[in-house]
Amino acid sequence: MTVRLAVFDCDGTLVDGQAAVCNAMDAAFAGAGLPAPDRHAVRRAVGLSLPQAIRLLIPQASETARTEVDRLYRDSFRQTRESGALVEPLYDGIADLLAALHSQGWTLGVATGKSDRGLSHCLASHGLSHLFATLQTADRHPSKPHPAMLEAAMDDCLALPADTVMIGDTQYDVAMAQTIGVRAIGVDWGYHSPQELQAAGAQAIATSPSHLLELLS
Repeated sequence: MTVRLAVFDCDGTLVDGQAAVCNAMDAAFAGAGLPAPDRHAVRRAVGLSLPQAIRLLIPQASETARTEVDRLYRDSFRQTRESGALVEPLYDGIADLLAALHSQGWTLGVATGKSDRGLSHCLASHGLSHLFATLQTADRHPSKPHPAMLEAAMDDCLALPADTVMIGDTQYDVAMAQTIGVRAIGVDWGYHSPQELQAAGAQAIATSPSHLLELLS
């Protein structure tokens, strides 16, 4: 039996978490005595694992300094989540899209730079956890664009590359899929431009969740 697997990125694809990410990064940099990072650069780094994103933002810093920023970011984000102040809204139409794909027999997964705890909280807060058969995070894999998360998702679901699609908003998502021969569809509501996604090798660009459903149907 053929398994059709749709693997989604999370931040910038399912939810808009940029404000929470930028705020936590501001707090981490301040706590480490560093100037606030450029918010555009922070948004561009969404999708990478946290250590990789920090390395991109402060490439000249020592490993000790980067480790401290990593710790402070995680502390800030956790405190925001535990206080109930974390806001990661679903993009309009995403809940209907996921329900429709599930009803059509698609197996759904997530491959994200979030932690296990962060992804679990995000999906549970929107009542979506039950829709996903495989959840792959930066806690257990190298950062995108390394294909380990996507490979693990396919292994979990017994899906072949030819029957799998990676859906994301960044060139990291597209590159991850390209590496192992998986089709990539970009979305234009996230953090990298449609032109960047096309240049990275996305086979199509969805302009809305309903358009994405058409591309997958």
